[in-house]
Amino acid sequence: MTATDTSRASRPSRARRPGAWTPWLYLAPALVLIGGLLVYPLYQLGLISFLEYTQAQVSGGEPTSFQGLGNYTELFRDAQFRQVLLATVVFAAACVLATLAVGCALAVLLTRVRALPRLALMLAALGAWATPAVTGSTVWLFLFDPDLGPVDSALSALGLSGFEGHSWTYDRYSAFGLVLLEVVWCSFPFVMVTVYAGLRAIPAEVLEAAALDGASQWRIWRGVTAPMLRPILVVVTVQSVIWDFKIFTQIYVMTNGGGVAGQNLTLNVYAYQKAFASSQYSLGSAIGVVMLLILLAVTLGYLRLLRRQGEEI
Repeated sequence: MTATDTSRASRPSRARRPGAWTPWLYLAPALVLIGGLLVYPLYQLGLISFLEYTQAQVSGGEPTSFQGLGNYTELFRDAQFRQVLLATVVFAAACVLATLAVGCALAVLLTRVRALPRLALMLAALGAWATPAVTGSTVWLFLFDPDLGPVDSALSALGLSGFEGHSWTYDRYSAFGLVLLEVVWCSFPFVMVTVYAGLRAIPAEVLEAAALDGASQWRIWRGVTAPMLRPILVVVTVQSVIWDFKIFTQIYVMTNGGGVAGQNLTLNVYAYQKAFASSQYSLGSAIGVVMLLILLAVTLGYLRLLRRQGEEI
């Protein structure tokens, strides 16, 4: 037996090391809970997307046939699905960019105001964040109501023509814009608080050195602050993408189920209509799987890009 073999034999294996399974025992309850709440529903979602699953199967009947990729083929041949997919991507991207811009701007503002205005802004932002989506959507609908809303009344009082009794949810783009405002209003506090915490963690000496070198505030943000905040910005960006891509409540409430003739549909609302309004549960499940794959691809691609730039996430 060589010296190497003797060393390997004398070294205790990881499996025999005392306490090697202790962390897994502590994690077991959480893993079981996650498996019940996430893994099994995802399995059922994927399974139904490969079957012919209608109201008869919901009522207790057996699935009539295995469709394979037939549901996905039918889905991507549907012109409305492709239109809704494009609208969802564009709308989610606009929401993410607007949320990050507002949240980061207010986070910087928090570092420059005194304690009392900072407290007032934090309380107002957290109040918006804590408001349920249905409540917030209803409030925004009232603000822009064509008959009783204060926004139309204020614009008309300023002498702007065409806003008296104007319906913001009738036109496709104004309806999407109204929903975007509500989404940003209820989402920016997460970005603001997270980025503010990151800003407070940056050493003041670094910022002072950049200012002494003659850098403008924009150059300091772009060249010093943003790179140091990159891990935090990754978290809030990925989280915002996930939230905004799967928006349902705001669209459903504010456009009355997708707008006039479905002009304001997003993938989540479209999946709901397919599954519960048309009883095409297999197509609704297929839409859910497509959404899951898109979000995984975006998240993994974004993290991989940052790792290539040498950032440790």
